[in-house]
Amino acid sequence: MKLKPGMPAPAFEAMNEEGIRITLEQYKGKKLILYFYSADGTPTCTQQACNLRDHYKQLQQAGYDVLGISTDSVTKHKNFTTKHKLPFSLLSDPDAQINKLYGVWQLKKRFGREYTGTVRTTFIINEDGIIERIIDKVKAKEHAEQILSL
Repeated sequence: MKLKPGMPAPAFEAMNEEGIRITLEQYKGKKLILYFYSADGTPTCTQQACNLRDHYKQLQQAGYDVLGISTDSVTKHKNFTTKHKLPFSLLSDPDAQINKLYGVWQLKKRFGREYTGTVRTTFIINEDGIIERIIDKVKAKEHAEQILSL
């Protein structure tokens, strides 16, 4: 079933870059930006993470917490967050279970080759755990602005 605004956000559990278990339930009562991306260190993913970092105070002032999710390892996330001084957590989803739960693990095409991977997507989840908005045409360099322009 494809997720849509107004639906409950699927519950998840994953380890962050510090090896700490994070759940959606921990964000009950808070607004959450849950963004899915393909890989740490790639140009577009780095631009997106740094854009959210650079606008993090504005996002917090608007009441948002931020979590990123990719299939990268905890160690890779730790290196990425340290290198780019990210003030938010990145969750490791090595078996793509959370990606699949949110419907972002899809068939993709690159250079004529088909493969399954993460489709860059952001879910805005309200204090009650309901999906308020889904951004599926993410502009990496302007992502915070996309989120704040509700």
